[in-house]
Amino acid sequence: MKQASIAKFKSKEAIIGIVGLGYVGLPLMLRYNAIGFRVLGIDIDEGKVSKLNAGQSYIEHIPSEKIASARQSGFEATADFQRACECDALILCVPTPLNKYREPDMSFVINTTDAIKPYLREGQVVSLESTTYPGTTEEELLPRVQEADLRVGESIFLVYSPEREDPGNPDFETRTIPKVIGGHTPACLEVGVALYEHAIDKIVPVSSTKAAEMTKLLENIHRAVNIGLVNEMKVVADRMGIDIFEVVDAAATKPFGFTPYYPGPGLGGHCIPIDPFYLTWKAREYGLHTRFIELSGEVNQAMPEYVVSKLMDGLNDNGKALKGSRVLVLGIAYKKNVDDMRESPSVEIMELLEAKGSVVAYSDPHVPVFPKMREHRFNLSSEPLTAENLAGFDAVVLATDHDKFDYELIKQHARLVVDSRGKYRTPQAHIIKA
Repeated sequence: MKQASIAKFKSKEAIIGIVGLGYVGLPLMLRYNAIGFRVLGIDIDEGKVSKLNAGQSYIEHIPSEKIASARQSGFEATADFQRACECDALILCVPTPLNKYREPDMSFVINTTDAIKPYLREGQVVSLESTTYPGTTEEELLPRVQEADLRVGESIFLVYSPEREDPGNPDFETRTIPKVIGGHTPACLEVGVALYEHAIDKIVPVSSTKAAEMTKLLENIHRAVNIGLVNEMKVVADRMGIDIFEVVDAAATKPFGFTPYYPGPGLGGHCIPIDPFYLTWKAREYGLHTRFIELSGEVNQAMPEYVVSKLMDGLNDNGKALKGSRVLVLGIAYKKNVDDMRESPSVEIMELLEAKGSVVAYSDPHVPVFPKMREHRFNLSSEPLTAENLAGFDAVVLATDHDKFDYELIKQHARLVVDSRGKYRTPQAHIIKA
């Protein structure tokens, strides 16, 4: 069975099923489609399915032309999970958020696995790409897959291969980002490599699904910890009257032993603010307390409140209270030049301001209307950035430094600018670094 499955992938006769058609699943679909595989996309969101089948994209950096081209060359989207039986590979790209107690919410992974479970068959490979804690594939997917009287490693194959996407980064694409793969058995790993080797330039096999799961966490915890460090340094430098951005730039000239990380208003995106908590939660099962990781999490989580405190100071200096002030938040996506709002610290800043009595608005060229989100509710549309509009607000908070913003216009016409991204390096009376 293993050799038959591998042969299907090598000959490109296999049908690739992508379950979850978001920021991870959609680029992966396009890649497999581009190299000649037939791809079936499966998603519970009927609206997404309808748009894709009409050749339309709902992600800004993925043009509709690419979706339309994929449709013409065989791609199809469906909300019918029964069609999972048609697929030779089922790649799960579903969310893994935290619940209100900052613990892993595995409901999307579990519910998706349960949804495809009745339609699993011999010869398939199931690959989980969602970021999660070490042991998830063995503890949650393995028993469910085996309920179908299928022997993992013999008649069906199970792998974990963490997604690595950087939306909006023109230097990398799905093909060029090396792919880590761990199999439940050596045979699973062989089939997993055959699944991905056509689509990805470099495959990085590891010894187990746990090792692959831990790899993904280490990548993002490394970033979260270093951002936590530089965010703490920012607070110290500010108290000392030092520009932390100048310091980081200067330190980055060292050609060895230093990697520049820049401070901001907090952490955003689906991985970096969440992944550390996946590991700290799992570590408690082993009687371990991950103090270093948790401390960086505390620092990063405090950044939105720090930004608001700097805004309050600036308003006070102008004889105004935060309550009743009109505040414009610039950029509500979690990073520059994308429309992705997952875990965006900008939204937390907006909520803090609203809770303190501010009249909140936002401007974001990538998010024209505030979308429906699981935890956040704002009935707002993006404000146009004009001289008159800027002057009408008591303060603007630069939260996400999109390239499309006219920074000179903002500087000239905003009464007060709270800059959390270091865009304004020359000191000016009405610009506060946060």
